[in-house]
Amino acid sequence: MASATASQARIKICGLSTEDTLDAALALGVDWIGLVHFPRSPRHVNLARAAALSSRAKGRAERVVLLVDPDDTLLADAIVAMDPDLIQLHGRETPERVAAIRASTRRPVMKALGLATPADLAPLAAYAAVADRILLDAKAPVDAALPGGNGRRFDWTILADRDLPQGTMLSGGLDADNVAEALSRTRLDAVDVSSGVEAAPGIKDPERIAAFVAAVRGAR
Repeated sequence: MASATASQARIKICGLSTEDTLDAALALGVDWIGLVHFPRSPRHVNLARAAALSSRAKGRAERVVLLVDPDDTLLADAIVAMDPDLIQLHGRETPERVAAIRASTRRPVMKALGLATPADLAPLAAYAAVADRILLDAKAPVDAALPGGNGRRFDWTILADRDLPQGTMLSGGLDADNVAEALSRTRLDAVDVSSGVEAAPGIKDPERIAAFVAAVRGAR
């Protein structure tokens, strides 16, 4: 596993939905921009909007489409609209479904896993065998409307002494104030932020994006 202190951690800004905030993230040189297609999310963008934003970011950052338990029709439509560089699966997709999506779309896939206790890491090996990346997020509360993006963090000590797959990404309640500590404690080399750079749910703040990027790049 790569160490975030040995080299600069890579950054994903998820849930972008306007040209201004997308441009702010791109101007800062973030590695991935995430577009959420999930109607229950305050960050949801329809496929036409996602297509325009994706086209704007092409060649400037890797473009990620976040989908939740997508069927084959939605997958095909999202690929045509966005031409994503990475598909993020944030639902209850099984390892078999992840493998099938990767094979049918011929695109790299990142699978999100929700963590609350060490037992939640049990499926990690099965998913790591079929996904190109793993994203570790805080497990959503039972009554939550969203599987992620809830602004919650999990206990990072869960990851202590774990042999995590190369490229594992950390998410869940990260912001400019805690991301340096998160990188130091987890030793991961990629981070994903959404609510931590928002002024309100779904409303990204360019100043908070800049502060987050600066905190990641200043982490040692």
